[in-house]
Amino acid sequence: MYKYLIQGLLLGLAYVAPIGMQNLYVINTAMKGNKLKTYQVALTTIFFDITLALACFFGIGLLVKNIPILKSIILLVGSVLVIYIGIGLIRACSEVKNDMEISDSIVKIIITCFIVTWLNPQALIDGSLLLGGYHASVPVQMAKYFILGFCSSSFIWFMILATIILILRDKLNNTIIKGINIICGVILIFFGAKLGHSFIQLMIKG
Repeated sequence: MYKYLIQGLLLGLAYVAPIGMQNLYVINTAMKGNKLKTYQVALTTIFFDITLALACFFGIGLLVKNIPILKSIILLVGSVLVIYIGIGLIRACSEVKNDMEISDSIVKIIITCFIVTWLNPQALIDGSLLLGGYHASVPVQMAKYFILGFCSSSFIWFMILATIILILRDKLNNTIIKGINIICGVILIFFGAKLGHSFIQLMIKG
């Protein structure tokens, strides 16, 4: 039991830690928002990340892979929305003040967290191949412990990330904060462009 719980935890940390759209959104919120908003974003991201992991564990990514039209729709919508979020971050930098706080409603937070987590078919497919492979190799009775460990890593990672940024942000001046926001925005636009490129390639092949 503990072997598979720890195995899932370590794999989950290795999977979620690299900088991606979710991490960037949590970091950006922690840099500009208050504690409540930061943890709202972190917990909402955790929720969608765990639901994505469960979906991948049970093979929904294979459904996306095998239905081209569904993949195309997710790629196109994901590309547009992620680029929009990235541009929004860069534009907001001109308005950043030392005492600025994010005033996004919980509905907007939920929608944005959903976009940066679910509207990436490649993440669905890669996650399904990764977790699907482990699901097939882990003993049936141990699968629940493995996926529990994997999902726990999401909670641990995003809560620690949000807390660390909240602690460190007061030591950063306004110029550095603006720079980080611009970098986050540019990277998000890059992710969105990659989704758009994948959509175009899919259309050409189709």
